[in-house]
Amino acid sequence: MTIAFIHPHKSFLQNPKAYADFFSSYGIRGILCLPEEARRIRADVAWHFLGTDTRKDNSRITIHEYASSSMPPFHSLKNRLKKWVNVRPDFRIFNNRYVREAFSFSDGVPSGIREYGIMPIRHMHSVLPEKKYDFLYLGTVGKERRLEKLFNFFTIGGLCERSLLVLSQDYRDLARQFRNSANIHFKGPVPYEEVRSYVQQCRYGINFMPDVLPFNSQISAKLLDYSAAGIPVITTDYPWVREFQDRAGGSFFYLKKDLSNLNWEGVSQFHYQIPDLQEWTWEKQIRKSGVLEFLKTRFDQLDFERKIN
Repeated sequence: MTIAFIHPHKSFLQNPKAYADFFSSYGIRGILCLPEEARRIRADVAWHFLGTDTRKDNSRITIHEYASSSMPPFHSLKNRLKKWVNVRPDFRIFNNRYVREAFSFSDGVPSGIREYGIMPIRHMHSVLPEKKYDFLYLGTVGKERRLEKLFNFFTIGGLCERSLLVLSQDYRDLARQFRNSANIHFKGPVPYEEVRSYVQQCRYGINFMPDVLPFNSQISAKLLDYSAAGIPVITTDYPWVREFQDRAGGSFFYLKKDLSNLNWEGVSQFHYQIPDLQEWTWEKQIRKSGVLEFLKTRFDQLDFERKIN
C-alpha cells in the first residue's frame, strides 16, 4: 500500500515526514510530493495538506488535512472559497476544534482532529551543554505575524547585546531589513530531522503570536517544539496557550502587550517548567484522529496493532 502526501512546500513542513515515518512502521509506503507530481505517482491514498484540491480522482482514496484556518486579511472569506473550490474527499483531518469550526463543513464527510505531534518522549530533553544563541524564533515570518516589534528589541531595545536565531524560510525581506544587526541570525529552511538540534543550541524559545484570529486559537507548533527539546518558553499571552497550559501544565514567561517586561533580567530569573507532553507524540495524535479506523474500512488488510519495524 502507498500513500502520497501532497503539499506545495515540502522543505519546512514536519507533518508529512512524521506521517510517512509512522506508516512505514506498518509496512505502508509514504511518498512526499508536490501537487504537480501527485497524479504521476501510483498511490492508493492521496493525502492533501491544503491549500486546494480541485480535481476529483476516483481511482484512489482522498484525505484532506487542514492544518490551519486561512490567514488574514479576509480569512473567513478565504475559508468559504476553499470550501467551494475543493473537491469532496473521503475523510478530513483538522488541526484542532477551532479549525474544524472555522470551515464548518456540513456535507457528511467523516472527519477527525489531529493535533500537533512531537518526537517520541525517549528523544526529549537531551539538551546540549553549550548554547550558541540566547533566543530562538522558529517558524513562519510572514508580515501578518508582526515580528518587527519583537525584533526591534534586539536592535534598539533592551536585548541588543543578546543573540537571536531565526529558523524559518522565505525570510529574505526580513533579513534585509535587519541586515545591520549582527546579533540576529537567519537560517533555514532545514530538514525536519535537524530542527531539534538547532532548538537545543538556544537558551530560550520565543512563541510570538498575535492575539487575533486565527492565530490565537490555533496550536503553536513552535511552543511544543521548544518544550519537547527542553528549553524554556517565552510567549505572548493569548487563549490557546492558556488552554494548553491548563491541559499540560508547565510554566511560561508571559510577555506584556507592550513587551515592557522583555529584558534579560526578567527572562533569566523566571522559574520555568516544561509541560507534560506524554500525550503529544505523533503516534498518539495520529491514533486519536480516527484516520486509522477510516483506512481500515477501505483496506481491510491493514493492521495498526503490530509494527513490522
